[in-house]
Amino acid sequence: MDRTWLVIATLVVYKLALIAIGFWARSRNRDEADFFLGGRGLGPLVAAISYSSSASSAWTLLGLSGAAYMLGVSVVWIAAGSITGMLVAWFWIAPRLMTHSRRQQQITLTDFLAEGAQGPMRRAIVLTVSMIIIFSFVFYVAAQFQGAGNTFASTFQMSMSSSIVLGALIIMVYTLLGGFWAVSVTDTLQGLLMAFTALLLPAAALIEVGGPGGFVEALRAVSSPAQLSWTAGNAGLVAVGVVLGGLSIGFGTYGQPHLLVRFMALRDERALRQARAITIAWYLVVFAGMCFLGLVGHILHRTIDNPETVFFVLTESLFTPALGAVLLAAVLSAIMSTADSQLLVAASAIAHDLGLGRGGPRRSLLVSRLTIVGLVLLAVWVALFLPEKIFSRVLFAWIALGSAFGPTLFLRLAGVRLRPGGVWLSIVTGFGLAVLFYTLPNTPGDILERLAPFACGLAVLMLARRP
Repeated sequence: MDRTWLVIATLVVYKLALIAIGFWARSRNRDEADFFLGGRGLGPLVAAISYSSSASSAWTLLGLSGAAYMLGVSVVWIAAGSITGMLVAWFWIAPRLMTHSRRQQQITLTDFLAEGAQGPMRRAIVLTVSMIIIFSFVFYVAAQFQGAGNTFASTFQMSMSSSIVLGALIIMVYTLLGGFWAVSVTDTLQGLLMAFTALLLPAAALIEVGGPGGFVEALRAVSSPAQLSWTAGNAGLVAVGVVLGGLSIGFGTYGQPHLLVRFMALRDERALRQARAITIAWYLVVFAGMCFLGLVGHILHRTIDNPETVFFVLTESLFTPALGAVLLAAVLSAIMSTADSQLLVAASAIAHDLGLGRGGPRRSLLVSRLTIVGLVLLAVWVALFLPEKIFSRVLFAWIALGSAFGPTLFLRLAGVRLRPGGVWLSIVTGFGLAVLFYTLPNTPGDILERLAPFACGLAVLMLARRP
């Protein structure tokens, strides 16, 4: 059996398993709390791995490894920022948000952000939050579909348009069927496959270059001084900007609805503590593995037209077709584990937050599923007609959501009394500045784009807080 048919067979078995999970989870959906939060009964393994895989996506397997291939060792600050954001989220945000949302019977992040607001101001907050979620997730999901397109195109010589449509269709089917349970369980399966890949592929590449000693020697031989520098060859304030810019990626973590909803769905304190430990281990394995993969890929393949395909290039050169098929499935896992979570959160914004699903559980689930279909179509259109690098597109959506919602989340969980008008203004400020800085020329480490919107949103809230 040649490589193409092995890959097809692996993917067919894998996709059938995901769809079967969707049918299994369908029977567990009796109301909104089941469809959007799994009845608040999420256990530690599912919570940890589904959170991790949803946070990482194709951005980690393809984007981060591609960035390491181009930038060199300074990419470590981007990985450190992501890991730091995860630690703050699990140690500080998770226990507070789990307790708070359960006490207030909040189902979505919008419920939390609009807490205490009444009348027109509540409607303004809910509408603004919902529109930001939908806008950002269209671009976020489009990036995942582009990752699917790269995967199919590199394997089967399919056209990008056919690849994107095929990946989108599979994701849509099992998300529609099973809601939160289907998304969480399939994300767990996908996250475990990603971790396996992040161990196996870098290990094989390390052996290929002659072990740790051979790796260090070869990296020095093929890299430029900037690629060997921890600050990308910069000094002084510019070097500080590179470091802080990379670390500032962590601020985006605090406003991601599809991640925060995992904390709201946790079963209890014991599940939280266990999930925290599993998440830390997963992050260390996957982020370290992909940073190393990009560096070693630069040694083994000096010239690659698109650095974000270094994962595929190494897979094809280091492994047999059978094992390579499994690793390609891991990339699709990363894509789907993020896209399905975001589709579900966007559906909750339309059906629950904007009230279009009022009229009973049946109507709510119907509106949610129609929203998922609409968002998939829109994201496919963006992926086809507004192409952009996966790394850039994901970072934009990540920063926009974190800057808009993160400041309110932090201060409210800290017990600060917030004025509804200040919450709305902070959300608009953080999101607006994220969009503005994205359109402007880059600063060292993109520090303005990654840090300034969050800081300004936080400042607005502090000035407008209740005495």
